[in-house]
Amino acid sequence: MTTPVDSPDRPPRAIGIVACSAEGASLCYRTICSEAPALLGQAHAHPEVMLHGASLADYVHCLDRGDWAGVAALMLASAHKLAAAGAELLVCPDNTIHQALPRVLPQSPRPWLHIAEVVADEAARRGLRTLGLTGTRWLVDSAVYPDALAARGLACVKPDDATRDALSAIIMDELVPGHVRPGSVAAFQRAIEGLKARGCDAVVLGCTEIPLIIDDSNSALPTLDSTRLLARAALRASIAA
Repeated sequence: MTTPVDSPDRPPRAIGIVACSAEGASLCYRTICSEAPALLGQAHAHPEVMLHGASLADYVHCLDRGDWAGVAALMLASAHKLAAAGAELLVCPDNTIHQALPRVLPQSPRPWLHIAEVVADEAARRGLRTLGLTGTRWLVDSAVYPDALAARGLACVKPDDATRDALSAIIMDELVPGHVRPGSVAAFQRAIEGLKARGCDAVVLGCTEIPLIIDDSNSALPTLDSTRLLARAALRASIAA
């Protein structure tokens, strides 16, 4: 997935991770650090990485109330702390709270990569046309992915409400705390099979914890792993001229 580059004239720019859930942020961090050596052409090399996360409970409290100004305030607080620590670009390995990003950007001390735009760019690069979406109910009900995909001429298909709610419960009750109950993988597989039957040619793993249990090896559709795609985009951006 990565192509080595010549030694840059300057060190890679420091990447700041605005964390929401621990599992998603950890996977993003591990991906940056594990894939950077192949890109930089040097064993063990990776950009500086800073991570800050407010309490997930604070985010969930805002989400349950539909308080997107509150979500944005939490994200901005992390952004300012990361910038003060030296971060030069920011990523958030949480799809749901990207709904607040338009409120964040005008006040942000550093530029951000948008996770849904990164995924949409990869889908377009691969020649995909119709993407199924999995994620929390907050994400699936939002315009985050429909808008990003439509901007690139791609269609977005969402699960029915009952499937959406079942997957959302698995994400929040199991994957976010780092637990998986028997049958949860099968529930995601059935949902993806349903999206395939509706004409999708790939599925967006639109919660950054879903790649912990679903990938190309056990999915009826090719997967777009939003967590790792964002991490790789951050790596490329960190070394861009």
